[in-house]
Amino acid sequence: MELIIKKRRIKLIIAVFVMLFAGIIYAWSIINTPFRQISDGVVTNATQLGINYTLTIIFFCLGGFGSGIIAKHTTTTLRLTLSALMLFTGFFAASLQTVTLSYTGNYFMLYLAYGVLCGLGIGVAYNTVISTINMWYPDKRGFSSGIMLMGFGLSLLATGWLIDILGNSESVGWRFTYVYIAVALGIVLLIAAIFINPPPKDTVFPQPKSDNASSITEETKNYTALEMIRQPSFILIFIFVTILASTGSAAISFARDIVIDAGASEGFAVFAVGLLGISNGFGRLAIGWLFDKQGMRHTQFFSGGVAILAPLTVVMALIANSLFLGVLGLCLCGFSYGLAPTINSVFASGFYGQKNFSLNFSILNLILIPAPFAAMLAGGIKSSTGGFMTAFIILTGLTVVGFFVCMAIKKP
Repeated sequence: MELIIKKRRIKLIIAVFVMLFAGIIYAWSIINTPFRQISDGVVTNATQLGINYTLTIIFFCLGGFGSGIIAKHTTTTLRLTLSALMLFTGFFAASLQTVTLSYTGNYFMLYLAYGVLCGLGIGVAYNTVISTINMWYPDKRGFSSGIMLMGFGLSLLATGWLIDILGNSESVGWRFTYVYIAVALGIVLLIAAIFINPPPKDTVFPQPKSDNASSITEETKNYTALEMIRQPSFILIFIFVTILASTGSAAISFARDIVIDAGASEGFAVFAVGLLGISNGFGRLAIGWLFDKQGMRHTQFFSGGVAILAPLTVVMALIANSLFLGVLGLCLCGFSYGLAPTINSVFASGFYGQKNFSLNFSILNLILIPAPFAAMLAGGIKSSTGGFMTAFIILTGLTVVGFFVCMAIKKP
């Protein structure tokens, strides 16, 4: 038993390290620097760059979905090796675009290299790592999911500053920064392909310490994907987590502007965005811990309450022109956004079983596809009204609905 515990801890540490690199998907606001076209201090190609990010998120979801479909017919080694090849090819091809895009003005190759290949590669790695490592933690699925997803969420804080330094360095530059990213991701995922694998079928794991945790039990039915999507609980989970992700997406997209509207300086606004990223990472870990310790019902009540409090605090900050409330509201938005992926993980295993977890989890993660459109809506409202107040009032109303949706979720 002690050997199993030690072995799974090592695998979890490797998984967190992999997720720190895979979370580079959130660093687009930094690594799009060489593609920006600036005139009079304004980015003139923001729409094209936004399309690339949207494509990345869409293909990230599709990569996870594809990984879930082929999981039963392929090994983790094959899937992670495939992910390594896609990410190396995608970032290396994008490195060439850092030189040619300003001359050609053709975004197709950037969309194909970064949006499609990198999005697919990260999606495959994300789904494979989480579903495989969770097999080693049947007694602590909330903890294992939370700590891996915390690594994914903290990636911007952990690697963003280094990427920015290298990219803006005269001795390195953005082209070679992209090459370094390609090589680093390729190596990390090839190492993961060696060490991350499912436990042997006869492995005996520790029993859950809390009767309330209900992380996964022998009584949980293993639902197929078709059976899962027919369950009322699935529809309710999908609606609630979409609301969570939409609020977070809007906050993350306009965090800097929201804090400035609340009275912050430019320098402090950048610091506040960093705090949002930290809160996002800890939200992923906190909800996993709560699930393990207190069970599903407490997890639902807590996540539903935080979901309402987050946009409501931003509204109060804008009414009172309070910088403190503005920063607190953004941190709560980041925290609540962090709840979404961990909720998907623990619900997918706790409600629908472990046998088809990889595919079921990837289907639940498709909520990330509509979430970016909340940011587009918030931007449109900002343009027409001159502020974010209306957008976050609407989001607060949605989260109130989301609270009742969340509390209606029951295990099939």
